[in-house]
Amino acid sequence: MINRRTALLVGAGAVGAAGLLGLDQLLVRRAPAPEGLVDGIVWQIHDGFLDPYGEWDRLGAHALLLQWIVLNGVAFVPGLGIQTIADPPNWARISREPWARSIIVGLASLSSEVDARRNVAALVDLSARVAAKPLPFRAAGYYFPVEADPTWMDAPKMGALLSALPRPLWVSAYDNSNIGAAPFADWIDSWLPKDVGLFFQDGGGLYMRTPQSSRQYGEALIAKLGRDRFRMILEAFRPAGGELLRAATAAELRPQIEAYRGFDTFVFEAPHYLDRKLINELTRT
Repeated sequence: MINRRTALLVGAGAVGAAGLLGLDQLLVRRAPAPEGLVDGIVWQIHDGFLDPYGEWDRLGAHALLLQWIVLNGVAFVPGLGIQTIADPPNWARISREPWARSIIVGLASLSSEVDARRNVAALVDLSARVAAKPLPFRAAGYYFPVEADPTWMDAPKMGALLSALPRPLWVSAYDNSNIGAAPFADWIDSWLPKDVGLFFQDGGGLYMRTPQSSRQYGEALIAKLGRDRFRMILEAFRPAGGELLRAATAAELRPQIEAYRGFDTFVFEAPHYLDRKLINELTRT
């Protein structure tokens, strides 16, 4: 089944291109662009897409969430002490981009969500070792890329392991079961450490819920976690038939953007789904 984790790794035929103070400072490094439509972008790095270019800062983006820097035991950043991809991204160039003024570093994961969840302890250990290595850019925070949802009974065990990772730290979660905003927020609050933030996947990419419903989830999560510990992930793709995905249209994205006003919002996955033409349409008044 298509999901956000495998959207680019499997569905490559897609159409289109130390604490709460630290969390609070991640997205305030510059004033937002006049459009102010989003705050950041997500880049799901894989060996078929290592050189992202875009004008996402025109939408207001000034923060970059790297999905991971180690996937299936292979690093996308040199010098981490493990096997490195032959042609790593140009991190010097990327870290100078206006949409990457604040970089949250996703650590180590596996391309299979099932396998990642089965190997959380090992991935935490690898992530801790990776995070201790120098990077070719400044990390504004860290992200542990094993996604949680209420069907995963062992999610609370992951929460207990996160103490081994540096802060500021984030994780992500989704609710494809649609248990409801308040129950979902209660579930997250029951196991997420109080100094770890949450990226919530809105579910719009596969029509799991409406933007208005996702807004309710965001409000419930902020009520439980506080605004500084919450970020919204706006899914900028849609089904294109079979296992393929396409870029959402401007008409499809505008209700999401409008519904999330007041939230710190990151677009998944901007390097593939938000090209210049779409940015032009979204910024057109």
